[in-house]
Amino acid sequence: MDFEVSRQDLATTRSVAVAPRALAEGEARIEVDVFGFSTNNITYAVFGDMLRYWEFFPAGAPEEGDDTAWGRVPVWGFGSVVEARSSEVAVGERLFGYYPMGSELIITPGRAGDRTVTDMSPHRATLPSAYNSFQRCSGDPIYAEDREELQMLLYPLFFTSFVIDDFLVDHDDFGSAQVIISSASAKTSIGEAFLAHERSMRVVGLTSPGNVAFTESLGVYDQVLTYDQVDAVDQVPSAYIDVSGNADVLRAVHTRLGSLLGHSMIVGGTHWDHEAAPADGDLPGPTPEFLFAPTQIAKRTQEWGPDGLSAKVAESWNRFTTWVPTWIELTQVSGVEAVEAVYRLMLSGVVDPKVGFICSLETKDLER
Repeated sequence: MDFEVSRQDLATTRSVAVAPRALAEGEARIEVDVFGFSTNNITYAVFGDMLRYWEFFPAGAPEEGDDTAWGRVPVWGFGSVVEARSSEVAVGERLFGYYPMGSELIITPGRAGDRTVTDMSPHRATLPSAYNSFQRCSGDPIYAEDREELQMLLYPLFFTSFVIDDFLVDHDDFGSAQVIISSASAKTSIGEAFLAHERSMRVVGLTSPGNVAFTESLGVYDQVLTYDQVDAVDQVPSAYIDVSGNADVLRAVHTRLGSLLGHSMIVGGTHWDHEAAPADGDLPGPTPEFLFAPTQIAKRTQEWGPDGLSAKVAESWNRFTTWVPTWIELTQVSGVEAVEAVYRLMLSGVVDPKVGFICSLETKDLER
């Protein structure tokens, strides 16, 4: 079973029953057991064409008379090898990685080591390698069975948070005295706030009125403001991390800080359906730049080596996951209809920020 969405209208979805095809020599079949779902996955869909996310898992063809371009939203989760015509993986092996919203994924395993195996399928050859690598649970330094839910839901987001913070550190915070983060209740934002707070950087969170109390309760923001309170942001050298994708908030921050804004980073689009007011002249301050995480990952891999990067991330992740259970609430969801309901809830943007969804398209008991 595959869950697909219209690339032109994310609210249009379909479920497609797909008959398993025979494996070619060198391929392996992975059963997608379970995956996390959050606003991060909506961001993948919003930027699906711009950043080529739709290309990782090509969708089925439109039905006759239907010109819809369908896409399969990427998710992070765990899968089990159920069939293999490759010596690089073993039947029964459990892998963490980037999967489609579907029941299975066929890969061409290659570049295999004790920790990872890479999907060498031809259609992924020009796509960012960071998304093509699957972690072997047996050799993954961050894996722990009792933290699987946190790993699939938060680790990809936290890894992005780590890259955001590392990018800032790598540039001496662009001379900033504070970091301002929009969509402050989003999990990627919380991860960056946690890391910046750890190194004693002043952190300002921007959020909607309904999320102020939760965001303040986390204890990693020095100041929490609503989106209509940007004029209360201290006018000191700052870096802006745009997780919301709300162009009006972006303009308000730039207008408030102007030349005091050392860097403006675009990370996500949690406010994907927000239409900005008409622009009035050029945007004050620096030109916003999209953070493409694989670029910074490649830089640090070259400088620190793969093991060095893994060790640094693992150290931060262990501290983060010691803290996370103090505020997160995990909810298990299974079955196509229930997963679709979660997708639509996330698409609406009306979701309790402390809730994390653990999903499977197959109806099953997800309690471990």
